[in-house]
Amino acid sequence: MSLATEAPLDGKAAVDASLRWVNRYAKLGPAFHTTLPPQPLPQPYWVGQSRSVGQALGLPENWTESEDLLQALSGNRPLAGSQPVATVYSGHQFGVWAGQLGDGRALLLGETESGLELQLKGAGRTPYSRMGDGRAVLRSSIREFLCSEAMHGLGIPTTRALCVTGSDAAVRRETIETAAVVTRVAPSFIRFGHFEHFAANEQPEELRRLADFVIDHYYPACRGTPKFAGNAYAALLETVSERTAALLASWQAVGFCHGVMNTDNMSILGLTLDYGPFQFLDGYDPAHICNHSDTQGRYAFARQPNIAYWNLFCLGQALLPLIGEQELALAALESYRERYPAELETRLRAKLGLAQQADGDRELVEDTLRLLAAEKTDHTIFWRRLSHFAADGQAASVRDLFLDRTACDAWLHRYEARLAQQDRQQASASMLRCNPKFVLRNHLGELAIRQARDKDFSGVEKLLALLAHPYDEHPGHEAEAGFPPEWASSIEISCSS
Repeated sequence: MSLATEAPLDGKAAVDASLRWVNRYAKLGPAFHTTLPPQPLPQPYWVGQSRSVGQALGLPENWTESEDLLQALSGNRPLAGSQPVATVYSGHQFGVWAGQLGDGRALLLGETESGLELQLKGAGRTPYSRMGDGRAVLRSSIREFLCSEAMHGLGIPTTRALCVTGSDAAVRRETIETAAVVTRVAPSFIRFGHFEHFAANEQPEELRRLADFVIDHYYPACRGTPKFAGNAYAALLETVSERTAALLASWQAVGFCHGVMNTDNMSILGLTLDYGPFQFLDGYDPAHICNHSDTQGRYAFARQPNIAYWNLFCLGQALLPLIGEQELALAALESYRERYPAELETRLRAKLGLAQQADGDRELVEDTLRLLAAEKTDHTIFWRRLSHFAADGQAASVRDLFLDRTACDAWLHRYEARLAQQDRQQASASMLRCNPKFVLRNHLGELAIRQARDKDFSGVEKLLALLAHPYDEHPGHEAEAGFPPEWASSIEISCSS
């Protein structure tokens, strides 16, 4: 009997062994992507890490300390078995056809056996960079990392982020900033724009291959649909429309502004995709524009649901060569118009703790939003305080949010009468599970970014912990759940990063 033991794997081998690749998208062929390696990032360092995403990928427990993984996710060494590609797509940007776009600063490393794809954002120039440098900056990378994980904590469908790595390498935007790479994770990064690309370029075989790929791997039920005379491509459009409706209802209920809802930023899986000039509302203002570049207000908060439908219509046009009949495509799109208002009403009723439907509920919901809009009342704080009011009946904390106390009192009187029809303690408990105490407000992200520029990443780590569990109380962190400071209104977020 031998007493010899197997030699332990070194760091590189341990990381490579934990990620087993299948790379299904890369197998679609060269019409869909360009194969190229990432551009190395000099002297990288860890900025932020999501252990829960690492666990989902099956990484070893000590991956957060791995120098080999740090180098790999900064573009400095290949991960064995990965096949880095930049994908090509097209799209409408701010309502105008922009033609060919593509992954201008992102590389899809591939898909693992976990069913998740890894993508490096900020990994250097690609054939689709369109005169850009292919880099991401620390500022925007931290924002995307934190918001991806914040949305997941809120229960909203989203791409996720494994980590951010940084470097002192200079990147020019409005000013000189430093470079960073976000490792993004999702079941798929396929966008509406991928379909638009092949439709616009009259490549029907590639369009069909892409649609079949999505159906077979993500929506297999479309193959056996009893609707649309068994047309799987119409069923695909309907399913994507329904997922997008649920996504938009989630955004509107929590007060999330995406900021740049171009068709190339819309996920075929109904995920929140591409965190650029996003914002969670401070004061509730339906007309709020979070993107400084959006001078026409196309993507204002209240317009997001209609923009989503417009984008779905573009997807429907792209799929029309496969669907065959315009009437089928329009019928599939109709599911959004039916599903979105129902999804939003369900979420807003839940925010009010209304477990059972009753006469007058719709009017109460609508009047609640009017009340908030009249004074641009803080959205997150109002709903959280209301959740506690439902249990204890102490109105002072809610009334203090309004200058027009008469209007507030009249609304509270109606609301209390409605609450009397059910168990208030149960209502409060359910409200606290859907009205978060913590969201990634702009000023919180900005403070963490300022610290990070001095190589202090404790602010990033603290926010990640709070936002991973946004419905918990987290004693000792009342400041992060408080009103934004006056200077927060001067923060400008644009498409520049």
